[in-house]
Amino acid sequence: MEPVISIKNLDHYFGHGQLRKQVLFDINLDINAGEIIIMTGPSGSGKTTLLTMAGGLRSAQFGSLQVLGRELCKASAKQLTLARRNNGYIFQAHNLHGSLTALQNVRMGLELQPNISPQEMKTRSAAMLELVGLGNRLNYYPDDLSGGQKQRVAIARALVNHPKIVLADEPTAALDSKSGRDVVNLMQTLAKEQGCTILLVTHDNRILDIADHIVYMEDGKLADAPAAVAAG
Repeated sequence: MEPVISIKNLDHYFGHGQLRKQVLFDINLDINAGEIIIMTGPSGSGKTTLLTMAGGLRSAQFGSLQVLGRELCKASAKQLTLARRNNGYIFQAHNLHGSLTALQNVRMGLELQPNISPQEMKTRSAAMLELVGLGNRLNYYPDDLSGGQKQRVAIARALVNHPKIVLADEPTAALDSKSGRDVVNLMQTLAKEQGCTILLVTHDNRILDIADHIVYMEDGKLADAPAAVAAG
């Protein structure tokens, strides 16, 4: 079976000329369908850079980065846009639109999809909010929701389109311990039900146990995790 994400000999640089700095070094990583992969490591080690490249949010420069069989190294803006349609994104800042209700925010996850009627969008969005435990908050605005509830709306928005890949960047960083655990348990359950693959960046050692594999990054390279991280 082909990996969902296959990274080979990937290098990446920021800046140009004398300011050019290498931030990723010879990354090799395969991620299979249905796996939950957690990337951890110190701040500035390249985790988010790799996540954004796998998610089609920036173009890979050197090496090979194949996602769902599509090569994203040196991909055009149009090719990256097409690649992003298969993905759901969850960030530390939930990135909800304050002027939209929970239902309207989740519905945005369906806007790019052709052939879905407005009524079906509404029905699917409401069902997804029900699944994340917010069926009684459909018409609440973000300012009227707790941090954990906002992140659950963000999860519903990411998953309403049944993406093949979910990319999550520090999804529990702004949450207390219980809310963080609830959020990752929810991601894990829904992802398994939908058969999607999760790539999650975190510093939160409390959630490492949900991973099928833990990838440790340091100084732009994949490395062996320190014993404390490896043990979870």
